[in-house]
Amino acid sequence: MKKKSIIKRVLTVIALVLLLSATIVAAKTSVVAAYTPDLSNGADNFYKSNKVTMKKVEFKNQYNMNVVGNLFIPKGLKKNTKNPAIIVGHPMGAVKEQSANLYAQKMAEQGFVTLSLDLSFWGESEGQPRNAVSPDIYAEDFSAAVDFLGTRSFVDKDRIGVIGICGSGSFAISAAKIDPRLKAIATVSMYDMGAANRNGLKHSQTLEQRKKILEEAAEQRYVEFTGGKTKYTSGTVHELNENSTAIEREFYDFYRTPRGEFTPKGSSPELTTHPTLTSNVKFMNFYPFADIETISPRPMLFITGENAHSREFSEDAYKLAAEPKELYIVPGAGHVDLYDRVNLIPFDKLTSFFKENLKKQ
Repeated sequence: MKKKSIIKRVLTVIALVLLLSATIVAAKTSVVAAYTPDLSNGADNFYKSNKVTMKKVEFKNQYNMNVVGNLFIPKGLKKNTKNPAIIVGHPMGAVKEQSANLYAQKMAEQGFVTLSLDLSFWGESEGQPRNAVSPDIYAEDFSAAVDFLGTRSFVDKDRIGVIGICGSGSFAISAAKIDPRLKAIATVSMYDMGAANRNGLKHSQTLEQRKKILEEAAEQRYVEFTGGKTKYTSGTVHELNENSTAIEREFYDFYRTPRGEFTPKGSSPELTTHPTLTSNVKFMNFYPFADIETISPRPMLFITGENAHSREFSEDAYKLAAEPKELYIVPGAGHVDLYDRVNLIPFDKLTSFFKENLKKQ
């Protein structure tokens, strides 16, 4: 009887544990289901234009890595003429399906040949390990995109511009400093990924905190070198709670909901947006605004939201750049707002900028 009693108690405990686990899972599911993304101001990340055609393309960068992009061509474009083109880079940690495709299609509707691309190590482009940080290779991808576009029969190789969104703004600037074929440079909600990692937003990170990050990454190299599990960092949180910051909520609303969530083939929702810890420290050595004035006389346009937490980076770049340059502040807009809210994104401004600066000479 005693043995039966013990077995009964054990089974009761197991049943209670299973019930508690099911309750927790149900609660989490309920929270996710209850969350409604903010689709105000025309949020339309997955916009599909009926005015353009899209073709997936691949090309090699100088490191012999395959870069994958989406080529958008306005319907009715005369293929026997040379046309202006624009490269569009996605936010850091994102892929071309997030923000970049939207911008590329909207600009293609204005008559430009456009190319959204996945940066190396992200999305469909090559690069191992996945989600690795390499600012030099990111910049090279933009130059490789110029190689590709400039050798298309319907593109004028002397009229190629670039739009860099979020982190890609700093990578596009890095590319433009050494690639004069990029004739007009626009950034939107730009992050200086070097300064952001060295100093934090508004210089909120101390030198001691920076050194701790470097020490953690250095120790993690031993773990991974000896076959240990890869560790990831930063990126977008997977859950919100009462302590979540406004910035965490802003990114969550885009990257973790149907508004903008996209998991590339071969990845998983747990890994999207998260760079590897050991490679992310390479941003500490990234200074995209050094020598930014040497891009002149090629024009630069810096677009940022009035309320964007990243506004400081566009303002810093504008101060350091030489003429011609323009800082365009979107009233009432935050950082992520300019990823997909078509009622806030100043496509008219981008169109006039590129039509003026990519016109035939």
